[in-house]
Amino acid sequence: MGTIRLNSIRIYAYHGCLVEESIIGGNYIVDIAMDIDFSEASAEDDLSLTIDYVQVSSIVHEEMAIRSKLIETVADRVADRLRATFGRIEKVWVKITKLAAPIPGQVESVSVETIR
Repeated sequence: MGTIRLNSIRIYAYHGCLVEESIIGGNYIVDIAMDIDFSEASAEDDLSLTIDYVQVSSIVHEEMAIRSKLIETVADRVADRLRATFGRIEKVWVKITKLAAPIPGQVESVSVETIR
């Protein structure tokens, strides 16, 4: 058993409850961790027996491009799609961080995490 991680995928997207967010957009960081038994892939040195990072990144970008009011919705959508695409995943963790969220005070970011 091991964990494959994609760290700090930077994406510009248009999520949020405010109308302005759907027009202006904002910066997001997405982190992914997937628990998988990649021992066979490692022994065989075979990408088809593990998870292709490029495909994971593409899925994240595609799902982040679909506007939602809540980043919770996006996180769940990403996790569900990764599990559906890669049957080898035993557990997936998705964290979406919204930089410069439009809330009063000095808040660097807000984030949500989901585990499937």
